[in-house]
Amino acid sequence: MKKKLLACLFLPLLIISFSCGSPSAKRVIIVQPFADFPPSIATIVYNNIKEINPHTILKKAISLPRFAYYPKRNRYRADSIINYLNNFGSADTIIIGLTGKDISTNKGNIPDWGVMGLGFQPGNSCVVSAYRLSKLNRLNQLYKVALHELGHTQGLSHCIVKTCLMRDAKGGNHLNEETDFCSSCKAYLKNKGWKLR
Repeated sequence: MKKKLLACLFLPLLIISFSCGSPSAKRVIIVQPFADFPPSIATIVYNNIKEINPHTILKKAISLPRFAYYPKRNRYRADSIINYLNNFGSADTIIIGLTGKDISTNKGNIPDWGVMGLGFQPGNSCVVSAYRLSKLNRLNQLYKVALHELGHTQGLSHCIVKTCLMRDAKGGNHLNEETDFCSSCKAYLKNKGWKLR
């Protein structure tokens, strides 16, 4: 009952399915937790993504790649992580990595910008970190970041609409203000085969 309640609280009012090409060619989403990520939370993420796309697989946890570690800031490089994850996928899969570690990437002239997630745009891999999420609303925020990064894998850019899930965090956490994809992002994703309300 507790698990079901958590799942209900965690799942936004979005119905999404992924397709590549025709409706019968479903893309598989691979949920890949890293060893530092709590298995119970990985299972919740998996169960919620599976509800919106039945072609979802939960993999066993793996270690974060050592080469992605940035000792100067005690962080992991998100760009190195998604490159690493990309080796395990194919054109028919999207791999989403889950970690609780601090992650960063390059942003403009800043070589080590802390982020909540990063995804190829477009591409087949992304990573989400729980490190910068609110403790009070962590599950819901984690799911929103997952949808944001999955949106990038479909080719979506950042959005200027404040309530859109594709909004750029710009160094802050505005996830509680984000409620859904805006009409423009939603239309784009529908054109890609996503089933959205």
